[in-house]
Amino acid sequence: MNSFDIELVSVSKSFAGIPVVQDLNLQIPRGEFVSILGPSGCGKTTTLNMIAGFNTPSSGDVRVRGKSQNRIPPERRNLGLVFQNYALFPHMTVAENVGFGLRMRGTPKAEIGKAVDAALRSVRLDGFGSRYPKALSGGQQQRVALARAIAPKPSVLLLDEPLSNLDLKLREAMRIELKEIQEQLDMTFVYVTHDQEEAMAMSDRIVVMWQGAIAQQGEPASIYRNPATRFVADFVGRSNILSVRRSIPGPTFLELCIDGTQIVLRSDCAGNNAVQSCCIRPESIALLNGSDSGTGPQNRLDGVVRRIVNLGAHVELLVEVATGLSLMVLVPSSRSSLVPELASTVTLGIDPQDVQVLSD
Repeated sequence: MNSFDIELVSVSKSFAGIPVVQDLNLQIPRGEFVSILGPSGCGKTTTLNMIAGFNTPSSGDVRVRGKSQNRIPPERRNLGLVFQNYALFPHMTVAENVGFGLRMRGTPKAEIGKAVDAALRSVRLDGFGSRYPKALSGGQQQRVALARAIAPKPSVLLLDEPLSNLDLKLREAMRIELKEIQEQLDMTFVYVTHDQEEAMAMSDRIVVMWQGAIAQQGEPASIYRNPATRFVADFVGRSNILSVRRSIPGPTFLELCIDGTQIVLRSDCAGNNAVQSCCIRPESIALLNGSDSGTGPQNRLDGVVRRIVNLGAHVELLVEVATGLSLMVLVPSSRSSLVPELASTVTLGIDPQDVQVLSD
């Protein structure tokens, strides 16, 4: 039996001759929470729509549990759908909304009642069946839409930015709930979003898309710590991305000559003379004091503080380390006493393992 719930095999899609998705290959195992992450126009929603059956691939094959779906209409694919617009019927109760799809399938009334009760329990809305959507909060409406999608027991749930209409606090709470519901149901979730924090918080695996192709995929921590390209480093999290003029392999470290400066940074990443840029996460840069002069990180840069911004949990510094080159540094608020004054001279420390080389 095929172990993948979803497979995309060399899938491409063009509209009016303009390619939107190009030669996409993706395998999603059963029970995995996968987020397709990328900016507007990268092809992520088109990809989801091809899985759902709303778009037909220009070439390639979409498979669900090993079976080609290219000629199967959306209603026969046994996929649940949750969109940004919850589309709840205002004149129907919660229970009626959740059971709507089952009624359209001709499911017996007794079975509908059991399925609705089970779906509402799954999303923690027991006892809400008799209410109407207008009496619910935004988060509760989102959970009703989720219950409606899972009531028919689909093999896979597809979600297209379902939290984008919620305020920040509610979005953060719903991230946790969605992941807990997915684990409880042991169901495959394919989640489309442009919000990298959302993807990081919920996903077993993130698929980063750019210009219709997969730029990188992997576990959230791996993508954050080891971005493969300049685009991924810039899009996922905050980064200092430096252009490299030349890279020199050594016995222990790779030495990177930073373009336009005399700065040479050591990296313990594997690389070669083709390295074009490197990435340093701002929280990986340490502020050093006099007692750190003989120990600690092996990359040391002197600079001048040009900007200080209090972000609550962190204090952000912009430190000019060379003419035309500044590094963003994040200092935890718990260490805000170490933050120097504006225009003061500081020494920055960067461990070689935190200097990540990029392929483009």
